[in-house]
Amino acid sequence: MTEQHETPGGVSGRALQKDIPQATVARLATYLRVLAVLADEGTAIVSSEELAVAAGVGSAKLRKDLSFLGPNGVRGVGYDVIKLRDRIEDVLGLSEGHRVVLVGAGNLGRALVGYGGFRRRGFCMVGLFDSDPQVIGTSVGDLRVRDVAELTDAVRTLEPTIAVITVPDAAAQGVCDLLVAAGMQSILSFSPLALDAPATVEVRRVDLAVEMQLLSFELARSAELEAADREVAAGETVGADPVRAAAEAARAVRPVTPIQTSHAAMEPTKGSVVTP
Repeated sequence: MTEQHETPGGVSGRALQKDIPQATVARLATYLRVLAVLADEGTAIVSSEELAVAAGVGSAKLRKDLSFLGPNGVRGVGYDVIKLRDRIEDVLGLSEGHRVVLVGAGNLGRALVGYGGFRRRGFCMVGLFDSDPQVIGTSVGDLRVRDVAELTDAVRTLEPTIAVITVPDAAAQGVCDLLVAAGMQSILSFSPLALDAPATVEVRRVDLAVEMQLLSFELARSAELEAADREVAAGETVGADPVRAAAEAARAVRPVTPIQTSHAAMEPTKGSVVTP
């Protein structure tokens, strides 16, 4: 018997992207990564429980997320790995792939251009730009660094769908303005600064410092709880009930769910800049 995963409102079949919550979209990207690995390993069928564990989510949440895709899976059997991967790629707009231009040929920009994982996931780097005369004309992989002054003409000829900004903070807004003027509607910025863009342009921001601050908080919280546990153990030894009570109280206020990382927490609106 086929499981009928229906979209909210009882609409089955092709999912409407506008109806899918941003948090679900972020998790779909995670499921896609897991499915790609399974496909490479030759796995044909995966159960919802197995996929949920690999993606780090609950099986109920996974099934709800996949319900936005229309009918999927066979009860008691599982999901066809290839078909589900292709379905998610279609919903995420990856079926035809994306052409990417990157502005800023410094260390970060060069590292991103050299990362082979982008191409495997449907993102092809087609242009690299910089304003430094000593960098212009050099090669990074298969790309030659071009003068940022050529950006507008290059966007017309290269027809990119996504632009990436990896320039110093002081230059980020100017580069964003150039990209918007050239017609780009999807921009990913590695500058921590909030960039101004029209409502028709989607700007997402990756702030690595914020991610490390979240990790720092988790480390501090874990250390605090470990100290409380040690106090509990000491209290049990000497019969110090107040110490035990304090430690138990510390654990009681601990949040039930961990802090969401950027792939699940960013829910941008048009023209907004979102900090992971």
